[in-house]
Amino acid sequence: MAARGGPKVLAVVLAGGEGKRLMPLTTDRAKPAVPFGGIYRLIDFALSNLANSGYLQMVVLTQYKSHSLDRHVTKTWRMSTMLGNYVAPVPAQQRVGKHWFAGSADAIFQSLNLIHDEKPDYVVVVGADHVYRMDFSDMVAQHVESGASVTVAAIRQPIGLADQFGVIEVSGDDPSRIAQFREKPSDPQPLPDSPGEVLASMGNYVFTAADLVDAVTRDADDEDSKHDMGGDIVPWFVEQGRAAVFDFSTSTIPGATDRDRGYWRDVGTLDSYYDAHMDLVSIHPVFNLYNYAWPIMTEAGHFPPAKFVVGASQRDGVAVNSIVSPGASSPARP
Repeated sequence: MAARGGPKVLAVVLAGGEGKRLMPLTTDRAKPAVPFGGIYRLIDFALSNLANSGYLQMVVLTQYKSHSLDRHVTKTWRMSTMLGNYVAPVPAQQRVGKHWFAGSADAIFQSLNLIHDEKPDYVVVVGADHVYRMDFSDMVAQHVESGASVTVAAIRQPIGLADQFGVIEVSGDDPSRIAQFREKPSDPQPLPDSPGEVLASMGNYVFTAADLVDAVTRDADDEDSKHDMGGDIVPWFVEQGRAAVFDFSTSTIPGATDRDRGYWRDVGTLDSYYDAHMDLVSIHPVFNLYNYAWPIMTEAGHFPPAKFVVGASQRDGVAVNSIVSPGASSPARP
């Protein structure tokens, strides 16, 4: 979608993740459809960030056990068609051969018809399974000004977690440019000003549309490629000197508190899933769901209010360090 006088932007949400490390939560659903925070699905965070940023033309690329995800997106994320806005789940369609998505880059290559139809100037590509708030319009504005082919959103992470992320090393001459991008390195290079940290990719990108089309088309013909955005496409642009970095900590969110500003969590394991939930429930939450200036949106659902009652043992129902959602009740048990 284009703001008045601004560039036209299409958002692509990569939502085909299998989520093996979140089993059994992903037994019957894709990772982006996993419930979070009582009333949300993980994908709601990506879609809410895009919508709050003003980008209201979104396609959601799905593949693995997608029924629950497709149903949620279709029922919940309805835009005004009069204004040309939409959130459209798009399953793997085998448009270029009898095979499913071989990787995130291949997912976009097999869905190039979506880009050709919309003819955007820029494409925002985001993952669907992280918990955070981000104004993507800040990142797009920086990308446009930089003239880069791709801009990668980055956040500082402990060096011990480097083997879980794409790690960015910036140019000494220009810290806004990426000098090297290494996918899940075993020997990461620490940040010059912080020996215990690395600059990690968040899996969020802004591409100049024509350059993205060219890159994934070229990648599709490379038999040695794993057809992955972080493993193949971004490093190729880095080699060409056409990759920039966006510092997530500079993203300004209305209503953010000092405590939750810059919050981002990859909930790829059961432990991180639990820890991210615990971030929600303190008196001053590490991640504040009560920010009405930048709401996380989801399906309201037709559920009765939560209740606490006296159980058979004459003890009051109590919930501590918990989020109690509509449809829940808490009778005390002996």
